[in-house]
Amino acid sequence: QLHLVESGGGLVQPGGSLKLSCSASGFTLAYYTIGWFRQVPGKEREGVSLIISTGTGTKYADSVMGRFTISRDNAKNIVYLEMNSLTPEDTGVYYCAADHESRLGLNRDWYQYWGQGTQVTVSA
Repeated sequence: QLHLVESGGGLVQPGGSLKLSCSASGFTLAYYTIGWFRQVPGKEREGVSLIISTGTGTKYADSVMGRFTISRDNAKNIVYLEMNSLTPEDTGVYYCAADHESRLGLNRDWYQYWGQGTQVTVSA
C-alpha cells in the first residue's frame, strides 16, 4: 500500500518558523509531483506549494510566496516545506499529496495519494 506521512507541525508564535516533512512508504516519491495543501475548518483545502519530480520546478500560492520553501531529497524519499515568518492565517492542517502524472499544478483533484495531515497553529 502507498502511504504518505506528514510530520513537523506544532504550535509556533507569529513570526516563527516550522519545517514540515512528507515521507512515503510503499512507493518512491522521486517519480511524483508532490504538493502541500492546507485546510481550516469551514474552508476548502487550498494548495500551498508543489515540487516536480526532478526538483527543478516549484510553485507557490501567492499567500506564501517568499516565506515558504519547498524542497525534496529523493535519496531519502522526503519532501520538505520550510515555513518562515508565519502568521495566524497560516494556521491549519497541512497535507502532502502525490500526483503520479507529475503535473505542475495545485489542483487538488490531480493528486491521487494523500497523507493524514499535520496541524500547524500560529498563535501568541
